[in-house]
Amino acid sequence: MDERTVFFLSDQTGVTAETLGHSLIAQFSGRNFRQITLPFIDTEDKAKTAVQTINSAGEASALRPIVFSTLVQENFRSILKEANGLHLDIFDVFLEPLAKELKEQPSFEPGRAHGVSDIDAYMRRIEATNFALANDDGGISRDYDMADVILVGVSRTGKTPTCLYLALQYGVYAANYPLTDEDFESGKLPDFLVQQKDKLYGLSIAPDRLRQIRKERRPLGKYSSAQQVRFELRECKKLFRRYGIPHVDTTEFSIEEIASRILDSTGVERRVRP
Repeated sequence: MDERTVFFLSDQTGVTAETLGHSLIAQFSGRNFRQITLPFIDTEDKAKTAVQTINSAGEASALRPIVFSTLVQENFRSILKEANGLHLDIFDVFLEPLAKELKEQPSFEPGRAHGVSDIDAYMRRIEATNFALANDDGGISRDYDMADVILVGVSRTGKTPTCLYLALQYGVYAANYPLTDEDFESGKLPDFLVQQKDKLYGLSIAPDRLRQIRKERRPLGKYSSAQQVRFELRECKKLFRRYGIPHVDTTEFSIEEIASRILDSTGVERRVRP
């Protein structure tokens, strides 16, 4: 199957172009895509170099490249439109009708979405990230009074990356605690977790998937054995039922989907909008 080259162009990090572009091309599962991000296109020279890169990719393939662009400044956008490819300019599509509706011209200032123009929001994300790191895997601080949500589950169900994503994207104070054999043998949660029961949210996963993940990390020994994995997941679900902890099976979900489901289920406020 022929591979189609997809470019994500931006005058900043490229996150917005990547997010929208990935969402769109994911709908075409029968295609192979070679994805290239060209960020920080903030000079004419960089714009012209990007055009050369796109044209070279087109010349090397029978299929012209697809270009997702979120550049703000018109002069750079004009240069990039000279490239031989299908151009999907997000600002062309959305800014003009939005300006008409709001009866106001956009500022065309680069970096408004992902910069530090809102210093308070930026600092909230930094503080939330520090909190997640300090309270990772039942960390030393265990400052659960400050937590918006506390994720619980067995090792390698996605607790840490989900906490960091919630912090970085939304400024949510997320802690996590790994359930262990000691918790399963007692059939009880530690008292400090019971005191925060309303903040608890559980992560589970299919046994085969968990075993696969653990074998990549530690292939030998009890940790990744089928028997141990089944035991931990079975006992974990018992604790979820005993304490009425809402939970989600993470097997088929990305970190973004897990985080969104947690926020939707718990009602935790998004302190920062990405």
